[in-house]
Amino acid sequence: SQYCVGLCYQFGYGTVKDEKLAFEYYEKIANKGYAMGLLKCGYFYYYGIGININKQKAIELYQQAANLGNSGAYNNFAAMYYKGDGVNKDYNKAFELYHKAANSGFSLAQYNLAGMYENGKGIEKDINQAIYWYEKSAKQG
Repeated sequence: SQYCVGLCYQFGYGTVKDEKLAFEYYEKIANKGYAMGLLKCGYFYYYGIGININKQKAIELYQQAANLGNSGAYNNFAAMYYKGDGVNKDYNKAFELYHKAANSGFSLAQYNLAGMYENGKGIEKDINQAIYWYEKSAKQG
């Protein structure tokens, strides 16, 4: 699949690493509406991998992938709200997005959600909930 070819070029698996070419493969599947292509393109735009940084485009792509139920997109979008990076800082929105991804079993989102409960950001501080989400995340490795 084009996604797998993109991974090969992104990380140099079995070929020379070429992030620009990886982006082109991800963009092909993003244009077909595949959530992983949208997520990868958003990530590349966010960090400027093989292309110029474009946080607005990253937001747009993360939103599209999240609308398709992609947990990684929810997590990345939540991180932008948490940090106020490319969007206005909004702990409540970050909490909501982390919670969606965490409930789907995405371990990094579970970890991030636990931190929000631990520190009382976006939600009332709740150490029991923090422990619950840290444990769920840890069980996944």
